[in-house]
Amino acid sequence: MAKVIIGVHGLGNKPRKDLLQDWWRMAIIEGLEKAGVAYTMPEFELVYWADILHEKPTDETITNPESQLFLDEPYVPAKKTLIKKDTSVRKKVLDWFDEAADKIFLNNDMTVNYSYISDAIIHNYFKDLEAYYLNDKIIKNGIVSFARDQIRERLRKVLIKHRGDDIFIVSHSMGSIVAYDILTFNLPDFEVHTFATIGSPLGIPFVRSRVALEKKIILNDIKLKTPPGVQKNWFNFSDIEDDVAINYSLNKDFDANKYGILPIDFIVHNDYEINNKPNPHKSFGYLRAPEFSKVLLDFINEKESEKNWKQRVRDIFGILRNKKQNQ
Repeated sequence: MAKVIIGVHGLGNKPRKDLLQDWWRMAIIEGLEKAGVAYTMPEFELVYWADILHEKPTDETITNPESQLFLDEPYVPAKKTLIKKDTSVRKKVLDWFDEAADKIFLNNDMTVNYSYISDAIIHNYFKDLEAYYLNDKIIKNGIVSFARDQIRERLRKVLIKHRGDDIFIVSHSMGSIVAYDILTFNLPDFEVHTFATIGSPLGIPFVRSRVALEKKIILNDIKLKTPPGVQKNWFNFSDIEDDVAINYSLNKDFDANKYGILPIDFIVHNDYEINNKPNPHKSFGYLRAPEFSKVLLDFINEKESEKNWKQRVRDIFGILRNKKQNQ
């Protein structure tokens, strides 16, 4: 059984696939090398879907910053010295906002109040997400397809290709929505070792409401859970200053699946910076964060005997949990 890392990028236009895949790999390796632990890098494949919604990729050879295809945030190694901000006040505000937002925007049946507000936010700031949720019609070369179906199909094909492998999925931003949806609705029985979300908007009330709506339509259930096929871990990484991951804690928003897997939240420092301008949402900074590198190294270096032992422990706790729930 081979180990494989599957990445899913986030919203917005991107550079061409081969370049973005190389940059993701470089960021991952940068973090692993800093950990100072011996490892062998598994196969890495990036699920690329930007071309479905964007006619041409951003281009690293374009020097005019006014061009729509100007690539303003390429991969760059982290600075050797970084000054971390004190985010304790912001964290308290976000914790308050998280609790208040659920009470204001979500009903008990997971329908959303003031939908015109969330619709306006998505329309004005998250065009790709809007196209995904509306399943926009796409016509290319005279062939009609639909945005959400095509995006999910890209990930589905890669997962099916690696069926039987030990899979570590790392999904960024909107990519975490796509990955969650595929593992919940399209491939609910597909086995995944670890599901990692970085800079994820899955905690935002209107996103959770959309998931619940699809669950109600497809599964006659609105309860949000860890995707059923995630067997070992769901790790969620957020920078407190990342506005997309503003609802940074997923542990309280999703129940355990049949394996007893709940999201484990990590607050990290996203160190991406270009031309002295930081971007706490950038994938490269998350992929080399020490906390992410640690769990990835655990996956890479996990021996078969360790896996079997951990699975037996999880099975025992799962049986005990089910008995308690049924009493």
